[in-house]
Amino acid sequence: MSLAASLPAIFFSSAMWAQQTDPAKPVVVQPGAPGKPSKTLPASTKAKLPPWSHADVEFMQGMIMHHSQAVEMTALIASHTENKDLRLLGARISSSQSDEIKFMQRWLAARGEPLSMATPGIPGMDMSHEPAALMPGMLTPEQMETLRKAKGAEFDHLFFTGMIQHHNGALTMVQDLFDTAGAGQDADLFNFATDADNTQRAEIRIMQAMLEKKR
Repeated sequence: MSLAASLPAIFFSSAMWAQQTDPAKPVVVQPGAPGKPSKTLPASTKAKLPPWSHADVEFMQGMIMHHSQAVEMTALIASHTENKDLRLLGARISSSQSDEIKFMQRWLAARGEPLSMATPGIPGMDMSHEPAALMPGMLTPEQMETLRKAKGAEFDHLFFTGMIQHHNGALTMVQDLFDTAGAGQDADLFNFATDADNTQRAEIRIMQAMLEKKR
């Protein structure tokens, strides 16, 4: 969803543009409440971003780190397995989550928020590579090392089970966001989290079916 869709209801009226004596100056119209007239605002009026919560920021920061590990996992596929179905799925996961990382980075930057979490009590300290900072479902350093060392069928099994674990963690993060009072109200964030939830549920089902097929 574009940023414009989440802004307050301020629209540009093409009809009002035509009525201007100076076509270089746009008219900004704010629709009124039901039964109330619309208001013509000054051309200098600037739209404001909708309010966001601390939980929203932490969700985006955590999900960037979460997605980054998934992309790291998919980067191993080309050199670790010849499984065509896994290669196709991995390409899909890598592409979608890389795009989502960019979206989350833009969302945070537009609000002047840091792209990564800070260590408690140490403002500005990046904790994205700290073991204690692992988000729900993320693979431990030991699990990642085991995945890197595996090849062929063993890699396939570890990848599927690891990515299912990883995706389930993302579902937990989305649920925690929506369970937090005042969080998830931003339209862009709400749609992103909802889409991510739906996509990862579908991918879990695909991976579970692939695992069953290999048995």
